[in-house]
Amino acid sequence: MSTPQPDVDPLAPTPQGDLTRAVRVRHRLNWVNGSTLLGLGIARVGGAQVRRGPRKLFLAEHYRWRFPAGSAFTVGDVVLTRHDIDNLCARRPQLLEHEEAHSRQWMACLGLPFLPLYVASVGWSWLRTGDRASYSFFERHADLAKGGYRDVPPRPLMPVIASGARRAMAFVTGRRSADTGIEVGTGGRRD
Repeated sequence: MSTPQPDVDPLAPTPQGDLTRAVRVRHRLNWVNGSTLLGLGIARVGGAQVRRGPRKLFLAEHYRWRFPAGSAFTVGDVVLTRHDIDNLCARRPQLLEHEEAHSRQWMACLGLPFLPLYVASVGWSWLRTGDRASYSFFERHADLAKGGYRDVPPRPLMPVIASGARRAMAFVTGRRSADTGIEVGTGGRRD
């Protein structure tokens, strides 16, 4: 007869002896590149409550700012959320795996270069699909489904580019798009 194992809290800090070499390296490099320090600073400024989590992650919950969008986001080894992280992870059990993948991406990008690369990746995803995550290199490699994202098929690129070019031209010439018939700066009046 076997002894029943006690329930292990999946959000509890991982014992030092159970950490893999890869986790220890990721954690050290994210401290060295400054991204974890940045994440802790963002958590503090955003009023989040920070605690240690599994695999050397910091869990920052009840973050007050609405930006960036999403149920959770990661800066270095810090997972930030506006929600109660226990409830969030109970609803989405693979969320921390997704966020830990972003932590590895911060390490691989050597810290701050992650930000412009991520923004460019989100822009590419929006251009290709109309969705900010679906074609993002970073979200795809962190597993879309684990992050709560859906896989959206790509859309034809030429109509998107043509629409953007029309909007840019209207902005440059000081006019809104032809379909509104209203000039910029007239307050909506037609003379």
